[in-house]
Amino acid sequence: MVPVSVVIITKNEAEMISRSITMLKQITDDIIVVDNGSTDQTLDITQANGCRVYQKNWDGYGANKNKGIALARYNWILSIDADEIPDSALLSSIADLKLDDSNTVYDIPFKAYYGDKPINFGIWGRDHHIRLFNRKHVKWSETPVHEALILPQNICVKKLKGHLHHYSVKNVQEHEAKITHYAQLSALKYLQSGKKASFIKLYIAPVFHFIKTYVFLLGFLDGKEGLNIAKMALKNTWLKYHYLNKAQHTPNIESYTHEIPVLKYELKADTHAE
Repeated sequence: MVPVSVVIITKNEAEMISRSITMLKQITDDIIVVDNGSTDQTLDITQANGCRVYQKNWDGYGANKNKGIALARYNWILSIDADEIPDSALLSSIADLKLDDSNTVYDIPFKAYYGDKPINFGIWGRDHHIRLFNRKHVKWSETPVHEALILPQNICVKKLKGHLHHYSVKNVQEHEAKITHYAQLSALKYLQSGKKASFIKLYIAPVFHFIKTYVFLLGFLDGKEGLNIAKMALKNTWLKYHYLNKAQHTPNIESYTHEIPVLKYELKADTHAE
């Protein structure tokens, strides 16, 4: 076993999580699952597989990941999502690490899937993220969406071989629901930081993102899935600035929550936390 703790946040991930745990148990004896009210078989599956399972209130992606990190047995953390599965090459790369320098973090290549189809081009085709790090120096940001690792200036980034296989969405309907939710969270993040919804952001940026994803990054080579990804990139960019623009021009935020309910939820959560 490798002295690495795996941290996974979950909600209703029974369909995928057993595949990930089966692979992860090859390298670690410490898998922490931070669950947010699963109503399917997620808890049964994770507990039956020897994971340490904790049910926590939802305070955001980064915040709940940090809760799991604090509960870990080891200082070295492999942070993954429940729809991500490590392959054998990645596990071998991790097993070979000395892990003797806490100022080093490890960048992992991703292989994304649309349904069961691997995506090789566009933004998804070149995805990679730092996911292995030492908690003495690194933690997650706690923004409403697109949480990122907070890295000290003297950190050393090394790349690992192998992949995390990311089964992002099953179909167009799930993809659209997902980007709408993330757009709402992004609008909240922008609103809190004072960002403005300009004409360029509303009408030029969405088109640019479509062209970049579909043409410049060769997304068209992924067929209809590549087109769907580019179209959703356009829609996500427009939606987040649309929601931001509406929020900025609505005197009474309560009258606006029918269109962006997550804003009401998150603002109340922020107020309660204070």
